[in-house]
Amino acid sequence: MRAVNIMLKTINDVKDFVNIANKYDFDVDLTSGRYVVDAKSIMGIFSLDFNKPIRVEIHSNDCERFCEEIEPFII
Repeated sequence: MRAVNIMLKTINDVKDFVNIANKYDFDVDLTSGRYVVDAKSIMGIFSLDFNKPIRVEIHSNDCERFCEEIEPFII
């Protein structure tokens, strides 16, 4: 498992992030405060607070390509 922090600032950021996450077979969770949502669920992501960094938990050891694709969102 690997974890990074991201910021999603616009609706297009959310859409792009979900599209990237859906390309991969492994699970990806987003955590904001006490809420944990599936990163592949656009509705789940919209329930999070976008004013704070969001923690991404990637449930795979082979996630280098995914991390490269989400690089623009990583803080």
